[in-house]
Amino acid sequence: MDSKRSLTEGKILPALTGFALPVLLALFLQTAYGAVDLWVVSKYAADFDISAVSTGSWLMYMVTTFIVGVSMGTTVLLGRHIGEKRGDEAGRVVGASVVLFLILGVAITAAMQLFAVPLVRIMQTPQAAFDATVSYVRICSAGTVFIVAYNVLGAVFRGLGDSKMPLITVFIACVFNIGGDLLLVGGLGMATAGAAIATVAAQALSVVISLAVIRRRGLPFEFSIRRIGFDRRRMLSVLRIGFPVAFQDMLVSISFLVITAI
Repeated sequence: MDSKRSLTEGKILPALTGFALPVLLALFLQTAYGAVDLWVVSKYAADFDISAVSTGSWLMYMVTTFIVGVSMGTTVLLGRHIGEKRGDEAGRVVGASVVLFLILGVAITAAMQLFAVPLVRIMQTPQAAFDATVSYVRICSAGTVFIVAYNVLGAVFRGLGDSKMPLITVFIACVFNIGGDLLLVGGLGMATAGAAIATVAAQALSVVISLAVIRRRGLPFEFSIRRIGFDRRRMLSVLRIGFPVAFQDMLVSISFLVITAI
């Protein structure tokens, strides 16, 4: 996969701006799934479904921002090693990241499934919307593996200097999400559950597209299944960089959750 932009040569401001803007837009679109669900549900479902999607979206937004923050560790390390022409080390970072995010994905999914009811109760969800909110959170969190996979792949793209491809994939997924919402919520009357299923399907689509692009373009360093393994040192390196970013974003998300609960 050849990078079309160099962040190690030439003028830094145009290159940095051209790299950063797609990242910001991709983050915005990735967190817009809940807004899309809310818009469609407000037109075709009951009032309590609107409350359910609104509350559930904030909880899933907190999960998404945490994963995005941690994935920055992979982006930074990969970009560093690519710039240093250390392809072997870049491949090992990707392999370690796959295992790290697999562990995080399983842990987050289990936690959200287990604590969905207490979390929804803490959010002061109206009783009429309580069950629908729990259902939305559980269905969406069951697709956490796709949120994790997309962000790992996005981290690889950005580490290679390509921030546009993650934007393109998440844009396609958002359009697919709108279509899924209109079909499942508007057409089939599945209300909150339909909105959640459409969101998970859209996230899965973004992963499939990203994998297809990587398969077609290839990577500028050697990578194979053998590189995927529990590499404690490199996993900790990713966490040392990504976790402070994730924690900062989590604090912002929690503040909005508190306001929503109030």
